[in-house]
Amino acid sequence: MKQATKNFLRPNSLDFSHFRGDLYGGLTAAVVALPLALAFGVASGAGPMAGLYGAICVGLFASLFGGTPSQISGPTGPMTIVSASVFTQFAGEPAIAFTVVMLAGAFQILFGYMRLGRFVNLMPYPVISGFLTGVGCILIIMQLDPLLGYEAQMSVVNALTVLPRDLIQPNFQALIIGFAAFMIVMFVPNRLTRILPAPLLALLFCTLLAQWLSNAPTIAGIPSGLPQWQIPSIDFSKLNEMLIFAAVLAALGSIDSLLTSLVADNMTRTYHHSDKELVGQGMGNLLAGVAGGIPGAGATIRTLANIHAGGRTPVSGIMHAAVLLLVAVGLGPLVATVPYAALAGILIKVGIDVIDWRFIKRLHRAPRTDMVLMLIVLGLTIFVNVITAVGVGVVLASLVFVKEMAEVQISAIKTINEPDNEAVFDTQTAELFRKHRDQLMFLHLSGLISFGAANELTRRFAVVGDYEVLIIDLLDVPRVDGSAALALEEVISRAAEEGKHIIIVGMTFHVARLLGRLGILDQVRESAKYGNRREAILAAVDYLVAGTPLPR
Repeated sequence: MKQATKNFLRPNSLDFSHFRGDLYGGLTAAVVALPLALAFGVASGAGPMAGLYGAICVGLFASLFGGTPSQISGPTGPMTIVSASVFTQFAGEPAIAFTVVMLAGAFQILFGYMRLGRFVNLMPYPVISGFLTGVGCILIIMQLDPLLGYEAQMSVVNALTVLPRDLIQPNFQALIIGFAAFMIVMFVPNRLTRILPAPLLALLFCTLLAQWLSNAPTIAGIPSGLPQWQIPSIDFSKLNEMLIFAAVLAALGSIDSLLTSLVADNMTRTYHHSDKELVGQGMGNLLAGVAGGIPGAGATIRTLANIHAGGRTPVSGIMHAAVLLLVAVGLGPLVATVPYAALAGILIKVGIDVIDWRFIKRLHRAPRTDMVLMLIVLGLTIFVNVITAVGVGVVLASLVFVKEMAEVQISAIKTINEPDNEAVFDTQTAELFRKHRDQLMFLHLSGLISFGAANELTRRFAVVGDYEVLIIDLLDVPRVDGSAALALEEVISRAAEEGKHIIIVGMTFHVARLLGRLGILDQVRESAKYGNRREAILAAVDYLVAGTPLPR
């Protein structure tokens, strides 16, 4: 445990062998992040500088201590919505609001130490595919308004609502700039991208073009200033509310970040460290609260912009934070002339690349459940939100999996009363069993038995007949869960009530421990437990033939 803690707290080793790609990636991500950070800061109610310093702190520390090398972190839409509730709830008490942000960071660090990050890796591919394609569609839809020269909307529904109006009266200068940026990132020759990445080349060219086409909206109006440091403050009369808000922010930020980590893995063919990522995000949010910034998470758009511009290591995230810091302390005019349409053209290309075309091409040949699951997650991602989409997708996928596993488990539940079912016996034991078939009931289970098969287990084994001895064979069962254990108790209880003798064969340590803890084995004497099938059959036959007593 001490070693794990030490590894979590150790900063990532910085690899400068990919410095040029990381430099370009960080610069591109910073330009994309700047207007978003300012907008999210305003939307949260904490002000534009809070958004900027949130992006700096979370971006820097998540890169230094996180587990996703190419990820860019900062304020995101879901985190901003909850942050707005925090700053509204504690209006007039900014110290308490920022303390909530610090607590959220502390919770995320705790999540990392509790190894909760691993559960995101259990997500089935149709859910990931629907999520990726949905994110790509959102990127494209949300950038159509800036491409046409209008202000970006805060949701897909709003963007689609105003799109017909914007299409009728586009800003043709912005449209030209956006189209130029899109064409550059789409078709620039590879020999040029080795010198300057296509996204950065598009930004430079379109910024110069905007000097001529001066009617296209630009970032402009960038504030500057040093952070207002916050001292933690706790009002014990409001502690319950503070902890609830902090837990919600921590959970939301963790899920948001780990989903973006999956996107980064998909784009770079790498694998992130989920628990370390949570610790890095937590440290970033903790410091963001101290610096008067709003909380953040792994940001999908900025991460993809970084990857497409060449960023691959934590150096790119550090460069992104450094550029934003320079902007915050007074160098904002250097990027104030970047047109929004150029960013839109670049991000539309990113959105096209994010869409999971590989799975879409095979969708008509995929299993129907996978196809339906992917489409549900896609629709919810676009029109509701990512967290809901993934949550619903995982629940539905789990239900499908449980159903399929239950069918497998049910097929492994057998009542041995026909010669074809006697493969579990050796030749001599099978012969012995056949002679006393009418007086023995041999119930055989195999594989993992869980709640999905519990009802069928009770129904199948609730056999009423003239047999005298019930033998329950658990030799091939490595584990049972609580529901299956209680179903076994029902079988044993019914047999005991009918005066049957009960023998249990071959419990593993895990099975015996669970059945013992639940008191299920209290109805079975220790002398009625056997290690193999032959011993159990011989004991039962001795009782039936010679009258050798069997314990009840």
